[in-house]
Amino acid sequence: MATLSMSNKKLFTADYEIHASIKMLYPYIQTASGLSEWFADDVTINNEDKSFTFFWDNEAHKAKLAAFRTNHFARFEFLPENKDDEKDPSYFELRLEFNELTQSVYIKIIDYSDFDDQKELNDLWHGLVEALRKTVGG
Repeated sequence: MATLSMSNKKLFTADYEIHASIKMLYPYIQTASGLSEWFADDVTINNEDKSFTFFWDNEAHKAKLAAFRTNHFARFEFLPENKDDEKDPSYFELRLEFNELTQSVYIKIIDYSDFDDQKELNDLWHGLVEALRKTVGG
């Protein structure tokens, strides 16, 4: 009898207003150089397999750019570290949205991971977005 393993991963979403144009923001959510300015300690790209390596606190985490649409969003899927990850990979997506009514630009964060503490995750993303705001002046 086979047992199904239930995922311990949770979906986190949040929206943050940023005072900058979408065209200016997009390179900061999709390129290694842009992401390394606010999102991670460093980000590199392996030119052979086009994988991104995100460095936080001297730990490397490999991901692939799973989907993107220029000036709209970028979705990074982390490469599997175990069997469960192969079936249910962790990912984060950064979406840029424009509100016609208020003429405001928002970054929507979608984080699917096994991070347990939702308050800590909220604080983490809030701090990252603050760093992005400082970087772009918005």
